Amino acid sequence: MRITGAVLEVSGAQPPFETSRPFTVGEVDLDPPRRGELLVRIEAAGVCHSDLSVVDGNRVRPVPMLLGHEAAGIVEQTGDGVDDLQPGDRVVMTFLPRCGDCEGCRTDGRLPCAPGSAANSAGTLLGGGIRIHRQDPDASAAAAGAPQDVHHHLGVSAFATHAVVNRASVVRVDPDVPPDIAALLGCAVLTGGGAVINAGRPAPADRIVVVGLGGVGMAALLVAVALGHEVVGVDPVPAKLASARESGAAAALTPEHALRDGIHAPLVVEAAGSARAFETALALTSPGGTTVTVGLPAPDARASVSPLQLTAEARTIVGSYLGSAVPGRDIPRYVELWRAGRLPLERLVSSRIGLDELDAAMDRLAAGGELRQLIVFDHPTPERNLA
Repeated sequence: MRITGAVLEVSGAQPPFETSRPFTVGEVDLDPPRRGELLVRIEAAGVCHSDLSVVDGNRVRPVPMLLGHEAAGIVEQTGDGVDDLQPGDRVVMTFLPRCGDCEGCRTDGRLPCAPGSAANSAGTLLGGGIRIHRQDPDASAAAAGAPQDVHHHLGVSAFATHAVVNRASVVRVDPDVPPDIAALLGCAVLTGGGAVINAGRPAPADRIVVVGLGGVGMAALLVAVALGHEVVGVDPVPAKLASARESGAAAALTPEHALRDGIHAPLVVEAAGSARAFETALALTSPGGTTVTVGLPAPDARASVSPLQLTAEARTIVGSYLGSAVPGRDIPRYVELWRAGRLPLERLVSSRIGLDELDAAMDRLAAGGELRQLIVFDHPTPERNLA
């Protein structure tokens, strides 16, 4: 079938992206779902730093690639072997499919799925292969008609009107969960909330500090507040500090003020994705405490750690990918917190945009002024060729 999507033509584009224009928004062809796969009509998709990291080159992925990994949509067709989902079901897309059989899948979420990670790196689906194609814009006239493969992003490719995904990449939710909320569950909430619940495992009375109040960090803060913890938010952006206070934080401080005031906690979550933020998180962790890092800094980023302090103060540092989540187990828990009015995920949505606004959206995300920009698909998106 023919769909409309946003294809990233080059990784490592120079900002501002509204000028360099790394995306082409237009028509691509989508194969029907094969065995173990399904076709989903995308309703809403979040713009995340993991998308930006492919655009700016910090995460090396094959191009062309149809980006987008945090989304929700409606099942329109199922392939052979998918008998637990039906057309009309709303599903949350998750960006790390789990095969259920490998060593990583046997760690209850602590380690990523090895086949899922390999497929994500290759830009394919978990079952192998690519389902997105287009006419090669650089093909010569003699080669016209030869299709070009467009790689999948983290098994999802949600910056499009439709996606074909592996069954392991989705979790069904009830119809009362609106698309805006469902989309956030697949990345921001799984990652941020899981950093608290799965990786941090705080005691009921523990104070929690969250360093970095973007979409993932704010999700961690909201989940920690929902669980009854005293939470301190740390970020250099004043608007994000104000949002943290409005979201139930006991205090919200710049990194300099948090360090100056001697703020400490037995659990500190770093969600900014920078070496400096990681060092700040370590400094704010109490002796005997745990620092959980979920941010994705540049590959060459390095931080300074005192091995003596780790030993003498019995510190723990935990790396957590996708919040150490098992999506089928964790998403229903967040849905129940939201349904009970304890987890106001609506606060994560900073703006709603169209598919043709992606370049500018990446600029705003890089500038640090957004939580979650949601692409909504409630009307057709006009074709735009940026070549």
